[in-house]
Amino acid sequence: MPHATEAHHASHCHASKSNNPAPPWKLTSSATLHCLSGCAIGEFTGLAIGTSLGWGPWPTMGLAVVLGFISGFGLSLIPLMRSGLSLGAAWRSIWLGETISIAVMELAMNTADYHVGGVTAGSLWHPLFWLGYGAALVAGFIAAWPVNFVLLRKNLKNCH
Repeated sequence: MPHATEAHHASHCHASKSNNPAPPWKLTSSATLHCLSGCAIGEFTGLAIGTSLGWGPWPTMGLAVVLGFISGFGLSLIPLMRSGLSLGAAWRSIWLGETISIAVMELAMNTADYHVGGVTAGSLWHPLFWLGYGAALVAGFIAAWPVNFVLLRKNLKNCH
């Protein structure tokens, strides 16, 4: 098992396979897609539960945000812990950058979904649900990309 500092260093996106630094836009896109994957899992689960139970938009979006944070943090913590970091060390490594990134992404996703009407579709089978969710994914990526660019530049966020 690698030493914790080696594992932490390996979690950064400093270089591509050729050992040349990857372009900043590529690193940012990778980090944003990783974040979007975590948020999308929790977001979808929360929206599906709230919509299926007939909840209103605010409780449904609240659940989606909570689950988005949980799954987003989980997708960031697990690779670091598998590489040898303890839970505490992995958490210290990601908490600030992931919190900022997930918060911006969740705000954009829920705003888009709400305005498209997906969160009020009433059923997972209604096309508006899927249109809202699709718009939310695009909005989340677009909103979080510049934030992740700055976080990566300031070394406050890692790629995993």
